Amino acid sequence: MSEAEAKFYCLEPVQYPELESGPKLCEMAKILNPEKRIPDREIYTDSKTGRGRAPGKGPAHGYDDHREKRDEESSKKFSRTVVEKVKDLALRRDAKIVIIAAQPKMLGMLRQDIHILRREGINIQEHTKDLTKLSPREIHEHLAREGLVPPLRKPSR
Repeated sequence: MSEAEAKFYCLEPVQYPELESGPKLCEMAKILNPEKRIPDREIYTDSKTGRGRAPGKGPAHGYDDHREKRDEESSKKFSRTVVEKVKDLALRRDAKIVIIAAQPKMLGMLRQDIHILRREGINIQEHTKDLTKLSPREIHEHLAREGLVPPLRKPSR
């Protein structure tokens, strides 16, 4: 998971294990953080924080445009949305274990709300890495190497 998007997967058994590799990691949902997908130049008048000009070509002066605070609030809001989505999907699928893979900063924000999941009896396993750019098969292989999911089995023929 990154600060811009979150993907949700479920480990599904295959219908014909003698013909298909399995279990398969299937994407269940994807949510985007709209505030992180907008370039800074569309939000702020200056592309860099803390620089301003005095009228009449005067010297530059520093200021705080609260960019960092706004970014942090956006990420916190997104992390709460992610935890609610995880809760919804886990309860609908009766999942007992959820693996959360995210960048360290985002994982820290998620931890503030993870108690909501634990209260529902969901066991949380954390993995400090953003895997959103990988394919489902690559994610499965990565998590299997870490011992978090069973490895992909070849067809049983």
